[in-house]
Amino acid sequence: MRQFSVLGLPVHIHENYRDWLAQRLQTNQGTHVVTINAEMTMQARKNPALANVIKQAELVVPDGSGIVLYLRSQGEKIDRCPGIELSEQIVQIAAEKQWRIFLIGGAPKVVDTVVDSWRQKWENIAIAGIHHGYFDPAIEQQICEQLQSSQPDLILVGLGVPRQELWIQKNRYLCPESVWIGVGGSFDIWSGIKTRAPEWFSNNNLEWLYRLYQEPWRWRRMLSLPHFVWCVTKESLFKKQ
Repeated sequence: MRQFSVLGLPVHIHENYRDWLAQRLQTNQGTHVVTINAEMTMQARKNPALANVIKQAELVVPDGSGIVLYLRSQGEKIDRCPGIELSEQIVQIAAEKQWRIFLIGGAPKVVDTVVDSWRQKWENIAIAGIHHGYFDPAIEQQICEQLQSSQPDLILVGLGVPRQELWIQKNRYLCPESVWIGVGGSFDIWSGIKTRAPEWFSNNNLEWLYRLYQEPWRWRRMLSLPHFVWCVTKESLFKKQ
């Protein structure tokens, strides 16, 4: 596992993230997986707590096209690793081996739909527990107690950035041998509420444009993309001097 720095944040480079994570699950090695993109990187520059979580994560994969293009410009031969695809691959392995999975996040009933869909795909999938992402402190305490008592192998947390990363860091001690993955809005896609960008958009690094089309309200957050380009360009020029 090689590590590269993007604006002071780690990105881990490996030829097969899926097998590496499966091995961690097999051997009960607690792992926090962060799927980083340009937007998260710029958030972390303003949020020291988020930056600290990313720096402490055992695996930070290059989810965003901006991250990948920057690494390629620095001579790294690397492909994008979409977090949703990596998570799906790990869920499939967990289902086949009957490793227990816990899902937290999404709107009410969304995770129920996801679990129903997965049970149709993998009859013997082991679901340790589920809960939507709208909970008060009292309900949160119940979720934590359920996590601690069930000790799932794989925990998928879809609370959005940075909430999910901070929540994982705060509660990892409850299940220290588990693999925790922040999955963002993946539950919406797995449930069928939303769709992923067509392959052409993904292949041409324009998935962000499709997301903007689906969610026009995200336009302010998308301003982080040109800001990211400006920051990494400045960093590259500084290194050459």
